Amino acid sequence: MSRPVIGITVHPVTAPDRNVLDLLLAGIVRGVERAGGLPVLIPLELREETLRGLFARLDGVLIPGGGDIDPARYGAALHSSVGGMDAARDEVELTLTRWAIADQVPLFGICRGLQVLNVSLGGTLHQDIGAALGARALQHNYPDQPYDLRPHAIQVEEDTLLARILGQPLLTVNSLHHQACRDLAPGLRVTARAPDGVIEAVEALQHPFALAVQWHPECLLDAPEMLRLFEAFVDAAGKPSPSIAG
Repeated sequence: MSRPVIGITVHPVTAPDRNVLDLLLAGIVRGVERAGGLPVLIPLELREETLRGLFARLDGVLIPGGGDIDPARYGAALHSSVGGMDAARDEVELTLTRWAIADQVPLFGICRGLQVLNVSLGGTLHQDIGAALGARALQHNYPDQPYDLRPHAIQVEEDTLLARILGQPLLTVNSLHHQACRDLAPGLRVTARAPDGVIEAVEALQHPFALAVQWHPECLLDAPEMLRLFEAFVDAAGKPSPSIAG
């Protein structure tokens, strides 16, 4: 049986936090490989016809963490806290995400990847959680701490794909983000929240596997429930698409 080919988007070489993103990307590649997939990195600034040809050969798409999405993509003015924007990355990831949703291709988003999924379908973002939620906001960004630090809990919604994968309704997660979903896009369902109400996971309705989490499971691969996220994604990518199956 052939191993599913998983396309993973990358960050630009000019990213201000490239060293961190390199480490996170390496963890994602390990997670996909350990789950039985064949990881393939997708470069930025491809022509659309080239990107479409590559997409046609993928069994799954994974959108990792990284810099902020340009707020113009969801009709907002730029907040002073926004950083690390890259137009080419926005274009590649939003395009691939829309294609994966339309074509029922398995999709897994991590951190920025959750935000890309929401924005790609018409949702908006809190450009900075602290500015948006004020005193009730938890700390969600721990850039100077070990990446496997799990500082806060999340509550997982029952009867969801995420609940079936994780196997537990309450767990602690790591946290490396300052943005989060604001208005949820049509066709998405919230599947986990932090105690301050911040959305920590979503999944697409009417899709075999389109799941995104706000934390970084690639830094927690020794935890069985975190590795299961990669395993469930790769397993979904290894199944025939609905159009072929039907």
